[in-house]
Amino acid sequence: QVQLVESGGGLVQAGGSLRLSCAASGRTFSSYAMGWFRQAPGKEREFVAAINQKGGATYYPDSVKGRFTISRDNAKNTAYLQMNSLKPEDTAVYYCAADSVRYIPTITSPYWGQGTQVTVSS
Repeated sequence: QVQLVESGGGLVQAGGSLRLSCAASGRTFSSYAMGWFRQAPGKEREFVAAINQKGGATYYPDSVKGRFTISRDNAKNTAYLQMNSLKPEDTAVYYCAADSVRYIPTITSPYWGQGTQVTVSS
């Protein structure tokens, strides 16, 4: 089992940058694929980025590709989401997720953080 805690959210102007962190408990962080999802008010939770256990493969939807970068530091039990060129439509609560079974996390993955708010003003 793993516990996840996100941090780094906040208010930023359009075009700005934020770096989110997801700190994981436990000694088996490297056995989990990690992912970031977001949920805006009135919308479903959507996939933002994912990284496999060793960090050699990353995945993004077209909406954030080229602007967001997911990474991980297995020595620090932490995953990151670097967000550049932020847009007002990126405003949402951002969640990290972990999955030790699937190649990358999905909406049905078992472990989730509590979320961190990202607000992008125009």
